[in-house]
Amino acid sequence: MGELFRSEEMTLAQLFLQSEAAYCCVSELGEIGMVQFRDLNPDVNVFQRKFVNEVRRCEEMDRKLRFVEKEIKKADMPIVDTGENPEVPVPRDMIDLEATFEKLENELKEINTNQEALKKNFLELTELKHILRRTQQFFDEMEDPTLLEESSTLLDPNEVNRVAPLRLGFVAGVIGRERIPTFERMLWRVCRGNVFLRQADIEDSLEDPSSGDQVHKSVFIIFFQGDQLKNRVKKICEGFRATLYPCPETPQERKEMLAGVNARIDDLQMVLNQTEDHRQRVLQAAAKAVRVWFIKVRKMKAIYHTLNLCNIDVTQKCLIAEVWCPVSDLDSIQFALRRGTEKSGSTVPSILNRMQTKQTPPTYNKTNKLTSGFQNIVDAYGIGSYREINPAPYTIITFPFLFAVMFGDLGHGVLMTCAALYLVLRESRLIAQKNDNEMFSMVFAGRYIILMMGLFSIYTGIIYNDCFSKSLNVFGSGWSVRPMFNVRVGGNWTFETLEGNKILQLDPAVDGVFKGPYPIGIDPIWNIATNKLTFLNSFKMKMSIILGVIHMLFGITLSLFNHLYFQKPLNIYLGFIPEIVFMASLFGYLVLLIFYKWLLYDVRLSRDAPSLLIAFINMFLFNYSDPTVKPLYTGQQALQTLLVLIALACVPCMLIVKTLVLRRQYLWRKNLGTQNFGGIRVGNGPTDDEAEIIQHDQLSQHSEDEPEAREEEEFNFADVAVHQAIHTIEYCLGCISNTASYLRLWALSLAHAQLSEVLWTMVMHIGLSTRSVAGFFLLSIVFCFFAVLTVAILLIMEGLSAFLHALRLHWVEFQNKFYLGQGYKFLPFTFEGILDGKFED
Repeated sequence: MGELFRSEEMTLAQLFLQSEAAYCCVSELGEIGMVQFRDLNPDVNVFQRKFVNEVRRCEEMDRKLRFVEKEIKKADMPIVDTGENPEVPVPRDMIDLEATFEKLENELKEINTNQEALKKNFLELTELKHILRRTQQFFDEMEDPTLLEESSTLLDPNEVNRVAPLRLGFVAGVIGRERIPTFERMLWRVCRGNVFLRQADIEDSLEDPSSGDQVHKSVFIIFFQGDQLKNRVKKICEGFRATLYPCPETPQERKEMLAGVNARIDDLQMVLNQTEDHRQRVLQAAAKAVRVWFIKVRKMKAIYHTLNLCNIDVTQKCLIAEVWCPVSDLDSIQFALRRGTEKSGSTVPSILNRMQTKQTPPTYNKTNKLTSGFQNIVDAYGIGSYREINPAPYTIITFPFLFAVMFGDLGHGVLMTCAALYLVLRESRLIAQKNDNEMFSMVFAGRYIILMMGLFSIYTGIIYNDCFSKSLNVFGSGWSVRPMFNVRVGGNWTFETLEGNKILQLDPAVDGVFKGPYPIGIDPIWNIATNKLTFLNSFKMKMSIILGVIHMLFGITLSLFNHLYFQKPLNIYLGFIPEIVFMASLFGYLVLLIFYKWLLYDVRLSRDAPSLLIAFINMFLFNYSDPTVKPLYTGQQALQTLLVLIALACVPCMLIVKTLVLRRQYLWRKNLGTQNFGGIRVGNGPTDDEAEIIQHDQLSQHSEDEPEAREEEEFNFADVAVHQAIHTIEYCLGCISNTASYLRLWALSLAHAQLSEVLWTMVMHIGLSTRSVAGFFLLSIVFCFFAVLTVAILLIMEGLSAFLHALRLHWVEFQNKFYLGQGYKFLPFTFEGILDGKFED
């Protein structure tokens, strides 16, 4: 269990891989995902590395597969996902894969080109068919003598009396329906009204062969006289992208052409159907294998990219790699290297050699489905420093509990738990569906966090006895009105008194009025009490202080284990001890006062109970002369004065003493306390042997980024003093501000309870106020509104607010006591992360 509370022990290892076995060995390491490769060629351009050509070939194959995938999606075909994880193909299979993808791409492109040409031809024939039909209708209408006379009059009014009508030229074509008004206006203006335009819409939409969109077009025919107008009309048609088609002048020729066009359309439709069937067969075959192809290509690309990080020895027969890996997984890594060597057929085994280094290893915390969400919460604040205490195991309990303190409601907790249980129980199906919705993916990733928050909310809801703002009277109230009714002086309380007064005061000092505490949680009678808010304010405020101080003391205690592990006794004696004494002597004492007051003052002494707030303020002001403030216990003044003095004495220990001790240690290491005069040791410093040990230890603590050890940097007393002063002031003021920050537990809890009560009173109460038959239908409608508002406001908005506040309490108030978060994350080379889209640079 040690790795759960502290990051894994890491080591830097050197791998010696034979050239023929390197590919298979890296493949096996990618399958287990336990090593992080270091780039040994940081100064080499990516285009000058050894395996850059293989990477380019993999990228080209990936491009072809994306083209095939795009065609499959365009055809609305499902890509078969059997969950298979194929092995990495050997390097010699790359040629076969390239040939397969090249053939598939060329075949699809050829099919698409032919299909587009056929569709274009089909569109032209279809438009010509509509033109022939519509023009025949136009000419049939023009044979009407009335229309003929009108048209000839419009074109040439001076020749109305001629016997034979004018012989007009015409052009026919197709244009987009939305361009008709502008097209007609342009014709009229350019030709000065000397043309005659007839147009009709094509009822069926036509498919654009280039884009595949459905377009609506219209047929038009333009009559004109003379070549000059003909040229103008053609230029206008060209400008408006209108397609002109040849149209015979005689009805017989038009009829024969229409019959020929129909026959060609039928033949073309048959060819199009056969082409589409062939395309569907090709895509269906590709859809079954495209996912496996993607996995193979991306694995190959990842392997060659990783091989580019390695060095090649002078003999060109061995690759040298450096990797970070967990010490506990060295056996698994060795076994993977043996598998890769055997698979490649190499007779020379791969060598793994552990290295000594001054560099800080990456931080690696092993997680599972439950702990990964909480670990992500911690890592969002900062990746933990190497081997320091990991807050995630404690966050699993404290985070949902502090959330539940603010969100405590039995009904809302049950709804949240049911939603989380649905995600947990159906997680395998939901993972297989691969939902791309970002919001759903985020909620699904935190399903175990939501489940824990829901369960803890149920617990705190029982403690608060709050279920949708109503109390549950399961065990019967501990208060009774009957003794008060019997003992009233002169029998003043009658049944009429009880019925006529909405507010009556129960005196717990009367025997029998208060029978005893409610078995669990808050007594349900407080739900109807007028001083409910006053009582809950006092209770939840004190509870927040208690939880906050315990949480912070626990965080300070965890820092002790860090100091012990890193062997820093100075931080224990002049850091941890003054900090915890300062915190306990002030705010720990306040917690004890709260418990002492709860235990000491019963119902008969409660009126004389002094205020804890006034007592705590007077403690800092050393003000004990106020006669109105009674002491809580004998010797309170002496004890509180002692505690304040102890707390004040801790400040110079952290502020001054630690800085002076650090300076003294530096001077001791620098001068070594030794002066040799003729072989005689003078002074009380270490011996020569001890001095060598000290020098060796000091050199081993130098900066990790420097390849060679150097002498210790000059000790800057001013910088250290300022740094220590900032830390001390921040801690001392933080103890006050952080304790006050935990009052958000009280504030958000009351806000959630009041908002829930307002929602019940203003919404649900309307449906319950009517007892007639119509009230049933009214209640159904009101309940729908109540449910929607409950989920939207109280569950989602209030839940998110409580989540963020709990997050802040852990990041700022808890983790800053012991967690530095100055490390960097262990990013192993793993195929699983690459295939999920989490590419690493």
